[in-house]
Amino acid sequence: MPREFQRGHKARISDLTAGTDLYVGVQITAPGLTFDISCFGLDADERLSDDRYFVFFNQPKSPEESIQLLGSQAGDTESFRITLDRIPPQIRKLSFTATLDGAGQMSQINPGYLRIVAGGEEVARYAFNGSEFTSERAVMLGDFYLKDVWRFAAVGQGFDGGLDALLKNFGGEVAEEEAPAAPQQPQAGAAAPSFAPPAFGAPPAPQQPQPAAQGFAPPPGATPPPAPAPVSPVHAAPTIVAPLVPPGGQVPPPAPAPAPYGQPPQQQPYGQGPAPTAPMPPGYGQQPPVPQAPQAPPGYGQPTPPPGYGQQSPFGQVPGQQAYGVPQGAPQGGAGVASALQQFKETPTGQRWTQQNRKMIRVDLGIGGQPVLARQGSMVLYQGKVDFSYKGAGFAGRIVGNATGQEMQLMRCTGQGQVFLAENSTHVHPIELQGDAICVSAENVLAFDESLQYEVRRIEGHGIPGGALFTMQFQGTGTIVVKTHGTPVVLPVTPTTFADCNAVVAWSAASQVVVSSQVRMRRNAYPGDTGESVNLQFRGAPGNFIVVQPYEV
Repeated sequence: MPREFQRGHKARISDLTAGTDLYVGVQITAPGLTFDISCFGLDADERLSDDRYFVFFNQPKSPEESIQLLGSQAGDTESFRITLDRIPPQIRKLSFTATLDGAGQMSQINPGYLRIVAGGEEVARYAFNGSEFTSERAVMLGDFYLKDVWRFAAVGQGFDGGLDALLKNFGGEVAEEEAPAAPQQPQAGAAAPSFAPPAFGAPPAPQQPQPAAQGFAPPPGATPPPAPAPVSPVHAAPTIVAPLVPPGGQVPPPAPAPAPYGQPPQQQPYGQGPAPTAPMPPGYGQQPPVPQAPQAPPGYGQPTPPPGYGQQSPFGQVPGQQAYGVPQGAPQGGAGVASALQQFKETPTGQRWTQQNRKMIRVDLGIGGQPVLARQGSMVLYQGKVDFSYKGAGFAGRIVGNATGQEMQLMRCTGQGQVFLAENSTHVHPIELQGDAICVSAENVLAFDESLQYEVRRIEGHGIPGGALFTMQFQGTGTIVVKTHGTPVVLPVTPTTFADCNAVVAWSAASQVVVSSQVRMRRNAYPGDTGESVNLQFRGAPGNFIVVQPYEV
């Protein structure tokens, strides 16, 4: 029985199957529409830094064949073979997408799915339909991503624009050549590859046994595969994928102005002789130019002569000239406001939580459909139709919060859109919980999924100054965003691990925490105080941890 996924759900691949040789099948159809189904191999920054890992109709496999496009089979519109243990380490995510080829929108699609098959058995399925989309022309269906282990996420995120817009989103662009070569037609009567399952309703062709494909072919689908769509002119044109150039580009320096009559010509580029020109007579009342011996290249450690035309000076300009429209001190990537702000652009992904920079995070409320609880006043920007409401703790919750110092003033964010969260320029750290638990001080909580369960937990020991005798424990499946003053340090728990109670941010819920007092009567008899009289001692099995910030509350 395959595991059913909803949009936003995630799971470890190892929880679905022990195999690493996987079949991914996608079924997406609509009356009169044609779809391009692709797989993007992305790096740690979720960018297409190597175009060889963009697997689509014109590039059916990656260099080491860890990602292969198999075509339509077993009732699937398109299918892939993914060998996880052969994917190179620089590839951290595989994003499976579907885009429209021609007119139409994603709201017209029939019910479809993305399924994972291992050893001939379907282990996971994410179902979707057109009611989840509107006028989008592309959709990010699901991701395989590496986070200590390979995991699967059902994304189901619509995307405006077609394949070219999706490429630009991942850091590439599409350029079509003027004279495209005609696609190579398959030979008539050619046998299907031994890796693919037999066509629906047709007897399997005799094949030679291949150990690599045993136990991998997916089970046959319940419906025959759709007829192959005619090849469009876009498919026939080879596609070139290249890194996206920042808008604006670099402004070339203007051509040098001609020298006045009787003046020596401008200096030629270093290392090149002057162009042969007829000598010009000196102007009236001017002395003829004194001939100079040619200069040899400078020796080691000597200054280099100024560059000539076409060579950039240290500030990106030709000496003595200023490029039109380029203000002094403009960035070398190009001129204009767009170029100056390029490095601060929004980071788009198909994930529910996306860290924009070290001090700001974005949550997409349309993914997963779960509301978000955030600290009141932490919203700095939002897009879409988002509602903010007060999240009260109730009478009992207020009593407990006031008594323990762990009261959280929260707001509830619902709707369809993206919300950007930050507070006091503190660093933010999203932590994904997969059924486990973590203890975090209420002061260090910025936001979390409403699906998480949380409660006040008491720390064992005698009183701590400042009332820090309690903490909050979060448990379940979802994400919690922790904020810290500065970059924190994560340390393993050992029998001799002590931490300042005002600097500890979080720790694993399985750790045992005991108050350790270093106050001594003799020590108190002398004037002065070290300020380190009360600490927390952590104990636990290997694998437990604590998080400490370089700041004391």
